[in-house]
Amino acid sequence: MKAILVPVEPHASIRSVLDAALLIAGRFGSRIEGLALGPDIPASIAFDVPTSWAILSEKEQRDLVEQSRQLFEGFMLSCGVQQAGVADEASYSWLGRQLFGDSYIGSFGRVFDLIVLGQPGIRDEPPRLATVEAALFESGRPILLVPPAAPASIGEKIMIAWNGSTETARTIAFAMPLLAKASQVIVLTLEGWGADGPSGEELTSRLQRNGIKAEAVTHSMKAHSPGEGILEQAAAFHADLLIKGAYTQSRLRQFIFGGATSHILAHARVPVLMAH
Repeated sequence: MKAILVPVEPHASIRSVLDAALLIAGRFGSRIEGLALGPDIPASIAFDVPTSWAILSEKEQRDLVEQSRQLFEGFMLSCGVQQAGVADEASYSWLGRQLFGDSYIGSFGRVFDLIVLGQPGIRDEPPRLATVEAALFESGRPILLVPPAAPASIGEKIMIAWNGSTETARTIAFAMPLLAKASQVIVLTLEGWGADGPSGEELTSRLQRNGIKAEAVTHSMKAHSPGEGILEQAAAFHADLLIKGAYTQSRLRQFIFGGATSHILAHARVPVLMAH
């Protein structure tokens, strides 16, 4: 995971996003590349786009880009991160002088190993769900979703929410560098939840062949939903990273009926690695 993309915009949890990106970069000697993020403005304004964005002047947009750049570079300098990185040490760079939209994150993110984003806020507050979904559905790359509270570590104790799905299998493949460095990995299966596919024990045995310290556990789903059950078990295990495939049900079905991904996007208090 040598190439990390961090879309930057001023919001309450941006410090946690940068902290998380730096934790990953420190483990892999990665370059963190930041750019200024703003929502796409379609012909008809989307419900989660602040109406103020539609009337931003060019100067206001330039000011926002500069504010984002200063925030990003100020954080890196305060943490002792250099632009010209030493081999196997974290480094950073800033990309461009304009405001980039969500759709650009979806396309440009394809050339990165990881995209780090904040947990979506409420109403029109950033981070936006539109940014997360653009990265998930358009980049083909994994995202690290970071909660508002800054994590102390990422990837020491990992929980995999295994449901046998293609999406989760793909996410695990992306996560192999992290899994290889973890001190403990739990493969969680919830009874009565999941797609037709290999069991948690079958996954665990293959991870162990790769030298990963994995253990399979199965729990009854005492919570009201799979999402609640997953987060309860992650908290009980004291996981510092949760791995889960995103939207194994359709987004429309999750919007109407709810789903594990929707619940985790809204309520996770631990960093979550997701891919679709």
